[in-house]
Amino acid sequence: MMEWSRRDWRRAPMKLLLIEDDVRVAWVLAEAFGAEGHETTIRYSGEDGLAYLARERPDAVVLDVRLPAIDGVGVLRQIRATDQALPVIIMTGLATLGEIAEARRLGVTEIIEKPDVLKHFSEALARIASRREDPT
Repeated sequence: MMEWSRRDWRRAPMKLLLIEDDVRVAWVLAEAFGAEGHETTIRYSGEDGLAYLARERPDAVVLDVRLPAIDGVGVLRQIRATDQALPVIIMTGLATLGEIAEARRLGVTEIIEKPDVLKHFSEALARIASRREDPT
């Protein structure tokens, strides 16, 4: 049986849910996350993302603010109604100050500007991983 040290556990690949309506952006992000060893499930709308969350619990959600029908803050609100602990990273390029304030009020884990997502994502995941409990 493999023994995991606390340090190894925090570096373990994460199971991510990416909610992004732009197919090209979603695939670029999923490829980048995969290159770091993370397993990424893509959903292209807030509704589909919430349906996935009703069945599965990823290690973290990566969420675009601008989505059709239910926007990212609305998705975050629904996530927080049932799960206060699930880490949620919001990506934004066009969020208003009000949307950012509401996301913070709802307990978003990280907010990353879209042009810098790939640059800062590893750091954000490291912070999330450092908060994970040791499975032993």
